[in-house]
Amino acid sequence: MAGDKDTLLSMGFDSARVEWALKATGNRGLQPAMDHILANESKPVPAMDSVSESSGANANDDDDEDAEALRSLGVAAEGAEAKSIKCSQCGKIFKNTALANYHAEKSGHDQFEESTDEVKSLTEEEKKERLAELRAKMAEKRSVQAVKDAEDAKANENLRRKAGKDIHKIKEELKTKEVIKEAEQRRRDKIDDAKARAAIKAQIEADKKARAEKAAKEKALREGRPVEDAGASASASPQVTSAPSSSGVAGKDFKETRLQIRMASGGQPYTTTLSSDSPLSAVAEFIAAQTLDVNVDTVTLSQHFPRKAFARSDFTKSLRELGLTPSAVIIASP
Repeated sequence: MAGDKDTLLSMGFDSARVEWALKATGNRGLQPAMDHILANESKPVPAMDSVSESSGANANDDDDEDAEALRSLGVAAEGAEAKSIKCSQCGKIFKNTALANYHAEKSGHDQFEESTDEVKSLTEEEKKERLAELRAKMAEKRSVQAVKDAEDAKANENLRRKAGKDIHKIKEELKTKEVIKEAEQRRRDKIDDAKARAAIKAQIEADKKARAEKAAKEKALREGRPVEDAGASASASPQVTSAPSSSGVAGKDFKETRLQIRMASGGQPYTTTLSSDSPLSAVAEFIAAQTLDVNVDTVTLSQHFPRKAFARSDFTKSLRELGLTPSAVIIASP
């Protein structure tokens, strides 16, 4: 009926579902149509040509259908004229067999009987009450669904935040490892640079010493003086006699000097071999290249035996001149 269709459309139901409900219930009223919509709201709407109406084309067809339906439900069509069908299990009265069949499918009841009670049409007030009940049921259902959706959204947000925290933690750990790695690489670069500078400076000093000796020899040859051997002159120098090496062989011409350098603060000693013509500053540079705790400009060097503390002026003298050849033990203090 046009009035029932308009009412259902005004309630917000989809037009296709309204057409399906009205056709499936044979246009037998607002309540059957609403019941059909609620019962089938999760099902897709079928093609209208596949939906068979529950009502016949005329009164005779309705009577035949009602009689057949009653027989299938075990209800005898005898006695007084039946105006309705009653469910023996719940007492509800239905206008025709289509509504009784729909009730049987929905409730599972299977015991019906004829009734002489006439099903009255709903008044406008009753329609409004039914409409209000239906809307309340729909609102309650939407409310429950909204709560469920909110809980699902909260759970998903918690999972997203946890995943974000885990990713942030991993990034921070990687960043910290990278910083430590870069710091270690800078430290190694600094030590390598210090070693390279110490080696270059020692080589420069050795070359300078060699050039000076060569120039002295050439000058002596030009002046007709005898050429003095560098090792012999070093053995005759007062510095060597006043500070002989621990091995007692400072007078010999050793080209290299083996050194063991110990830190005054303790720890593993360092060993190296330098040219005997290298200045004492080369020892300081070697130590600075091994540890960041030592500064070339402030480090102090000394010997325990014979006991001696080297002055800053001694840093320009060669290991040979200081009597440290062929080997010696040096104590370094930062």
